[in-house]
Amino acid sequence: MQLGSRRIIDLTYRLTADFPLFPVYDPIRVADKFTIGEQGFYVRSWSFDEHCGTHVDSPAHFSDDRDTVDRIPPEELVLEVAVLDVSERAARDHDLLVSPDDVLAWETKHGPLPERCALFVHTGWGSRVHDAAAYLNADEGGTMHTPGFGPELTEFLKDERPGVRGIGLDTGNLDAGFNTAYPAHTSWLPSGRWGIENLANLSDVPPRGATVVVGVPPVEKGSGFPARVLAFVE
Repeated sequence: MQLGSRRIIDLTYRLTADFPLFPVYDPIRVADKFTIGEQGFYVRSWSFDEHCGTHVDSPAHFSDDRDTVDRIPPEELVLEVAVLDVSERAARDHDLLVSPDDVLAWETKHGPLPERCALFVHTGWGSRVHDAAAYLNADEGGTMHTPGFGPELTEFLKDERPGVRGIGLDTGNLDAGFNTAYPAHTSWLPSGRWGIENLANLSDVPPRGATVVVGVPPVEKGSGFPARVLAFVE
């Protein structure tokens, strides 16, 4: 889709009752409540936990004293976006931890990260999204094997690249699946920054130069919420 000279890339998956969910969450339930044929208007009833589909993790998700999703400042939700592609390595290493070296290699090729930006990681995991078992990739013991942000990277970004205000990727977990202590979450979110999980179409976004708009509803006291995430590319 075009908007003037800019191309719009939708980074959002359609929310459906069978979208793959992190195992601790209840199933998504949806049903017709009113129909054109019976009541003359159309309404559906939804029930879901806050962290489903393409969604934002607010700083409060892992901290008692940080912003809930309704308190994230609007200027933190419209940012230049840098896209780091690790898809070839993730295809070989399902437990891949994205590291500071990956950012430094990106900067060698594309220049310094923008002064204020979001950093999104393209792992290629979106090719699995229509198969919940493959997307979660759990072994016989229930441990999931999906790539994610290493805590060394989140600490590096906070200390060395503080202009990075949000991170996101195309898996269901900011952390690698085996990291059940959630070190990237506990490092990143309590710093007052946000994360996004289950991003779509990152392969269509250039490494730098696009602008991302994170359309998350201001849900009162929300730990997170599904969002429409759009990238604008010149």
